Amino acid sequence: MAASPTNPYSEAGVDTAAGDLAVELMKSSVRATHGPEVLGGVGGFAGLFDASALRDFRRPLLATSTDGVGTKVAIAQAIDKHDTIGQDLVGMVVDDIVVVGAKPLFMTDYIACGKVVPERIADIVRGIAEACAATGTALVGGETAEHPGLLGPRDYDVAGAATGVVEADAILGAERVHDGDAVIAVASSGLHSNGYSLVRHIITRAGISYGDNAADFGSTWGEALLEPTRLYTLPLLRLIDRLDGGVHALSHVTGGGIAANLARVLPQGSWAEVDRSSWSPSPVFRVLSDIAGSTLESAEGTWNLGIGFLAVVAAEKTDAAVAALQAEGMHSWQVGTVGFGARPSGEFEEGAKGVDGGAVRLVGAYADGAK
Repeated sequence: MAASPTNPYSEAGVDTAAGDLAVELMKSSVRATHGPEVLGGVGGFAGLFDASALRDFRRPLLATSTDGVGTKVAIAQAIDKHDTIGQDLVGMVVDDIVVVGAKPLFMTDYIACGKVVPERIADIVRGIAEACAATGTALVGGETAEHPGLLGPRDYDVAGAATGVVEADAILGAERVHDGDAVIAVASSGLHSNGYSLVRHIITRAGISYGDNAADFGSTWGEALLEPTRLYTLPLLRLIDRLDGGVHALSHVTGGGIAANLARVLPQGSWAEVDRSSWSPSPVFRVLSDIAGSTLESAEGTWNLGIGFLAVVAAEKTDAAVAALQAEGMHSWQVGTVGFGARPSGEFEEGAKGVDGGAVRLVGAYADGAK
């Protein structure tokens, strides 16, 4: 009797059967994001999206963004909890599209891992799919790649890309910003997905394990640090509609912090001072800073410190903007005003990531109590 043939790929550490099982486990979650615009279902070489609706646009412009979650995945791996990383990915990718006023259409994801564990991959994709559904985005495709020898059996990384659409004459940005515009802050849910290399450095130096109880948060450290990124997509799109031209620019506060990201969406020659006294940074930022023996101000170029998004709106629309966001469950408040011409003396952050934008600095001292 002939011996069963061996699978050379399996001997090399790649389990194609596990990959197939992972796809089966995630199918229902992915399909839940599909409307009639998605053709072909799950498993094709390419995702298909019916763009016929774009014919109703006067001049449709496609907006696209790509990103990952960074080293936050190391904490998920450390405590074997993978059902929130997907929301982080969608938040990082889809909410960047909203910055220009675009409505997201579809997204694809990519997961690289050392070993395919079907249930783990399904947890990650389920999180992506649920967040896509919450932002009105179709998850039309993805890829899971097994990289033995390059990544450890428990290691993985995630990335994604999304596409949206906006009318050419409705694009938000620096050219719409006026002297006297209000800068409105929208609260973050915590660290979101930036600055985790610093977080992990602080935790390691303090000798803390992610499984240790974090008394300040009523959970383990790992669970507290995995608080998922808030999704702003639909509330901000509805705000744009409600204010009918009153929203001039949006900024997603990600890597680089508050000042750098606001400066990117302001025009050259403009400036803004963000008043620290208008809010109190979330406890996670204060606790980590205390453990590190540093100040909140020293982390302003790394963490969002409690502000996940900034909206630049017409001065007369300030109250309406805050009220609309509050009604959406998005705590918001005015943190500053845009000025043109001569600016106060002192050091400002001017532009960021290759953008020659406006100038921004944070002033005052953070409030002690929650606001």
